[in-house]
Amino acid sequence: MKATITDVAKQAGVSMKTVSRVLNNEPNVALKTRERVLAVAKDLRYSPNLAARGLASSKSYLIALMFGSSSPNYLTNLQAGAIEACRENGYHLVVEAFDMSSEHISDDFERRLERLPVDGIILTAPFSDSPEIFKILKRLGIDFVPVAPSYEIEGVSCVKMDNVQAAREITEYLIGLGHRDIGFIKGPPRHSSSSQRFTGYKEALAAHGITPNSKWFADGDFSFKSGVDAAMQVLGQDKHPSAIFASNDDMAAGVVSVAGRKGLSVPDQLSVVGFDDTPLAKILWPQLTTIKQPIYDMGYSAAELLIRPPEDEERLKSYCMEHDLIIRDSTAPKR
Repeated sequence: MKATITDVAKQAGVSMKTVSRVLNNEPNVALKTRERVLAVAKDLRYSPNLAARGLASSKSYLIALMFGSSSPNYLTNLQAGAIEACRENGYHLVVEAFDMSSEHISDDFERRLERLPVDGIILTAPFSDSPEIFKILKRLGIDFVPVAPSYEIEGVSCVKMDNVQAAREITEYLIGLGHRDIGFIKGPPRHSSSSQRFTGYKEALAAHGITPNSKWFADGDFSFKSGVDAAMQVLGQDKHPSAIFASNDDMAAGVVSVAGRKGLSVPDQLSVVGFDDTPLAKILWPQLTTIKQPIYDMGYSAAELLIRPPEDEERLKSYCMEHDLIIRDSTAPKR
């Protein structure tokens, strides 16, 4: 028979109200009492009824993650971080996908919310840069946290990293290896991170007096296939670059694949770098030099900001997280 809150309270020797406060992670409960209640709840395999809990608190204990066109590897990491934060705080995460080719995306978004009672929403690109989506959420009174927006929104916290600086650093690394002919594969234009990474790449070249060759630019959409198509375009020319910077790891994997088909050794004849440091970067052979974006931590922090919003005076705060340049085997000095 399933354990009830009454069973937990009785065995822990506390009131049902105390059990409720512990399970809701509320303050002003002694540490020993908290630990005892949690231990008993674990022993009895007690889990609170979300519906009843919601009725008592006017909350649904649901957080939604809304996404459109995103790399599967990026989304998996972001989702994992948000799930962990929700689990620690007695919430559940709902993931909602949208068809970004729809002409009525804002209407689709609003209709989805009518059937989805949530306490807050994590917005990924391109929603994280959409004033129209922000207006809908503010009108409905739903808290939201944008992930990697291109600008800050008054009264709203966000989580992000410095894409421009990170792209500049990895391009500087290639230049330091002797590469001056560096191609670039862009991400989808609706994602602000795409233009930010392209800006960082161009800034690094300009700082070294290098004029980029636009013939070595190609468009992608953060998918492996688009990386393949872009690499076919760039590497199919009479003269190709000695290095290619792809705006994410999925597209960089596409470049490595095409290089192999064309008999180009990576990194001896072509250096390849990506962005994100998703698990794919380590599975790929050779392993990928890339920028480690704190994707898991961004998902975790976004959920935490919704579950435990900061004090009023901190609401305008944006949380800019650190990145790292991860050097692996897909890059080498130019020969």
